[in-house]
Amino acid sequence: MKLSPYLYFNGDCAEAMAFYAELLGAQAQIMRYAEMPPEPDMPPLSEADKNKVAHSQLMHHGECLFSASDSLPAFCSEGGFQPMQGFQVAIDVDTVAEGERIFNALAAGGQVQMPFAESAWAKGFGIVTDRFGTPWMMNAGLKE
Repeated sequence: MKLSPYLYFNGDCAEAMAFYAELLGAQAQIMRYAEMPPEPDMPPLSEADKNKVAHSQLMHHGECLFSASDSLPAFCSEGGFQPMQGFQVAIDVDTVAEGERIFNALAAGGQVQMPFAESAWAKGFGIVTDRFGTPWMMNAGLKE
């Protein structure tokens, strides 16, 4: 069994996935709505929406770290797009230096909920919501 988060963005999925790919040394595989085969139940899309991300995966050494797409108004319930909440994407790295590098990049333009520092279980730990609205939990150098 494997669990993998699926993230929804408000029109900036491609930008977010490119950022995450560069930051994490991964590859972003992206399919836009315009590239999808026709579906009978699919509502008509505007030209702008056709260029948004229908599905993407962040791949690292042949494994999918997570998937994502843009949330379109046609697919949202009343109230429209809802920001991500109620979870954090956890990253575990071996060294404090690597954890601090990733944490600081995620924090640029984002919001730090808990600064990166030593914790009871890790040599480095922090919580941040990045500029795309994705909440992250960083663990670095877990203690034995």
